[in-house]
Amino acid sequence: MESKIKPAGNVSMNVSGKDVEFGVYSGTHGPNVVDISKFYKDTGLFTLDPGFTSTASCESQITFIDGDEGILLYRGYPIDQLAENSDFIEVAYLLLDGELPSENQYQQFKHDITYHTMVHEQFKNFLSGFRRDAHPMAIMCGAVGALSAFYHDSTDINDPEQRRIATHRMIAKMPTIAAMAYKYSVGQAFVSPRNDLGYTENFMQMCFQVSAEDYEVNRVLADALDKIFILHMDHEQNASTSTVRLAGSSNANPFACIAAGIACLWGPSHGGANEAALNMLAEIGSVDRIPEYVAKAKDKSDPFRLMGFGHRVYKNYDPRAKVMQQACHEVLDALQIKNEPLLDIALELEKIALEDEYFVEKKLYPNIDFYSGITLRALGFPTDMFTVLFALARTVGWIAQWSEMIEDPNQRIGRPRQIYTGAPQRDFINRNQR
Repeated sequence: MESKIKPAGNVSMNVSGKDVEFGVYSGTHGPNVVDISKFYKDTGLFTLDPGFTSTASCESQITFIDGDEGILLYRGYPIDQLAENSDFIEVAYLLLDGELPSENQYQQFKHDITYHTMVHEQFKNFLSGFRRDAHPMAIMCGAVGALSAFYHDSTDINDPEQRRIATHRMIAKMPTIAAMAYKYSVGQAFVSPRNDLGYTENFMQMCFQVSAEDYEVNRVLADALDKIFILHMDHEQNASTSTVRLAGSSNANPFACIAAGIACLWGPSHGGANEAALNMLAEIGSVDRIPEYVAKAKDKSDPFRLMGFGHRVYKNYDPRAKVMQQACHEVLDALQIKNEPLLDIALELEKIALEDEYFVEKKLYPNIDFYSGITLRALGFPTDMFTVLFALARTVGWIAQWSEMIEDPNQRIGRPRQIYTGAPQRDFINRNQR
């Protein structure tokens, strides 16, 4: 990756009577950054930044977020434009390559992904080792990590061709593995992928096809799920993406790196937000009880929190939520669900959040998780599959970020520092003298 960082001046500071200077750099969008890579060398000090919320850990050309303005760009393209006008395969190509594909490039990439969707036959035996009641995300963590044992011919990160094959394999096989995890959890036979179906349609038939009857993919439902996948593909340097990069910085194989990302995503503070939002709507139960729960949300002494509102990054309306709201309505209409209590509650809560002074002041706008849980439930997925679908979509972003990291000449193994507050140095005392 060729660096596009531009010098933007310097900042100076005095440390213990010594003047030190650090370079300031600018990117395409976003705030300038101060280069503190030599801070310890020049000052003898570390910086303290819990959660790395004020630290740029890398240079990236993939995704940009402006949380204050509610902007999300993939390679410069607004997320809503891509979700409305593109499909999963095209956006995946964009994230990996940097540019939208020509028709020939699109067809070739689609072919390459389609013909990698099968998994090794012995993989089924491996999967059968899990308990039947295992959580699908537990299966995903183990199964994706195990890919390096089944496809060890594409684990050499120094070989560009092996990296390309590993990339195609993971994007292609993730829906197959996710569908197998789902089928295993509900006690149904695995369904093989079909080469005549698109990426998302193929995933749906692998999940919902049963041997007793034919399954025809509903175009509206497939389009909605495709949008969900696109909206979740990448989100800058979030916890799971940073985990993938950190694992990759040790030169771990790509399958292991993605498995690490899945493990991080499994955390309820990261990938489980849409499930939590759905549970909250169910707890409220009816529109009549909304005032009661809004009051609870405003009460600082009450542990209740409105899930699906606000975001760690977005301090404005989540641009993905607008697309997701429309897709949610389209799914409910296609399934002829006229009276969906959870949607009624969601719409009323959204109205309050956008008008109530308390929520406006705190910028607690609805985010994508607010609507995606309702949509996924309507599509027929149980709540324990929600994070699996998130992982399926985010795999593209993880691989794009991993590939960018591998090709970055400035990349070094991750090694955060700390401020130690434990016991001072002391001498060992034998047990009989303690």
